[in-house]
Amino acid sequence: MTETRVETMTEEEIPDRIALTFKDQNILITGGTGFMGKVMIEKFLRCIPNTKQIFMLVRPKKGKDPKHRLDELFNSPLFENIKKQRGLGELHKAVTVVNGDVSLPGLGLSPEDRKLLCDNVNIVYHAAATVRFDELLKRAVLLNTRGTKLMLELAKEMKQLKLFAYISTAYCHLEEKLLGEKPYPPPADPHKIIKCVEWMDDDVVEAMTDKILGDYPNTYAFTKALSESLVEEQMPHIPAIILRPSVVIPVWKEPLPGWTDNINGPTGLLIGAGKGVIRTMYCNENGYADYVPVDIAINAIFITTWNFIYNGDQERRVFNLTSSSEFKVSWAEIIARGRRITEKVPLNGVVWYPGGSMKKSRLLHNICFLLFHMIPAYFIDTLIFLAGYKPVMCRVQRRIQKGFEVFEYYANNQWDFENANMYNLRDKLNPVEYDKYQIHGDDMDIDKYFESCIRAARIYILNEPPETLPAARRHLRVMYWVDVITKILFFVLLIYIFASWSKTFRAFLVGSWSLASQTLTD
Repeated sequence: MTETRVETMTEEEIPDRIALTFKDQNILITGGTGFMGKVMIEKFLRCIPNTKQIFMLVRPKKGKDPKHRLDELFNSPLFENIKKQRGLGELHKAVTVVNGDVSLPGLGLSPEDRKLLCDNVNIVYHAAATVRFDELLKRAVLLNTRGTKLMLELAKEMKQLKLFAYISTAYCHLEEKLLGEKPYPPPADPHKIIKCVEWMDDDVVEAMTDKILGDYPNTYAFTKALSESLVEEQMPHIPAIILRPSVVIPVWKEPLPGWTDNINGPTGLLIGAGKGVIRTMYCNENGYADYVPVDIAINAIFITTWNFIYNGDQERRVFNLTSSSEFKVSWAEIIARGRRITEKVPLNGVVWYPGGSMKKSRLLHNICFLLFHMIPAYFIDTLIFLAGYKPVMCRVQRRIQKGFEVFEYYANNQWDFENANMYNLRDKLNPVEYDKYQIHGDDMDIDKYFESCIRAARIYILNEPPETLPAARRHLRVMYWVDVITKILFFVLLIYIFASWSKTFRAFLVGSWSLASQTLTD
């Protein structure tokens, strides 16, 4: 009966129950200046303006106080449309900055600010974390794990708390090749790990890092797994859920297609390959990773909040925000699509024509890295130095090599994810919610999405405006012929060397045979 009624209602009559969930609610967001945090705040301001107040826990950084960092946030291109709609003054009224730092004891909160949050906050989104895979273990534990513990302690003091949502990652229980939507045992006791790093010196913790991590490849996955266990531990005491997005990639649709503020994940690969500085990768080309566009991830977070608060669903506490059950894009396909698109939308100043390949052999990859990465880098840096400029290519290649160390582990292993809980929620959405908070890929055009990512990366990451595209295309054509001529000359050289070697080798054999015959005769 209800379904029939929804089908006959006009779009204006169908309620947005997700927006109703947030009506007059006070929301606390940690990690609001990060990639996902920015998109979350923009979505609140644009689609759910009836929230009472958004509190952002922000620390001073690089000499900038939290209010200055909020100004920088609103100056991002991501907020251009909403600033035109509501005005900058309205945005500042809707968002309150609280000076704090999740890596500090007591979260770095003043007594007044702590009381403000405890008396007013209804919903907490804890997303603050260091996302560096090579972060020192002590800093990663203090920020990711102890920070979560301190946030949970704060949540327990909140008088009107309706939900504590912990933003984890789908890649934190790496021993599970099929990750279910359930809690898993931690790799170590998080309380003991926190105590150890608190009293140990930095160099002692660093010396013990490999032993502490065990089979975990990096401090990020390790500390995220520890943090999940802390949240699970408090589930009987506070209304909490765990959300596990996979690799979060640029905006698909709203508010700015292709936008990102970093070069992590496939974006970095596309830029590196498009610039011609990545020529080889040690990777199982048939393998695939799991990706979720950031706007889809934020929509999923809003929907899980609605399900917990509005629907009163206390049973589903863990959600994998993943996509590979519907979309499997192999590493080879990413490179192939990226190559096609960067030929259509080239980057400025490519150092070589985009090419190269993935290698299943580490030895072959290492040889190619030496031949096509390091030797050209030293050659170009020498020319740059002789021209009176500071060499840069070797530094770039060392950063690429460091990135490869992280990439290779994930590219040569395979994980899959259950996400029946998200399918269940998708089926509960009415037509308005289904479109407004999209978590489906029914209309996904992967090539078009990749092109949006490249175009946005040119503008927002590389500062290459659209009017530079004609010059970039001309430069790419030049580099194409440079690549062709270089390959021809290289093969001619190989043939010459082989021919010379063959003549020398034949002469050597003839001489050796003659000498041997003469010796035997004598």
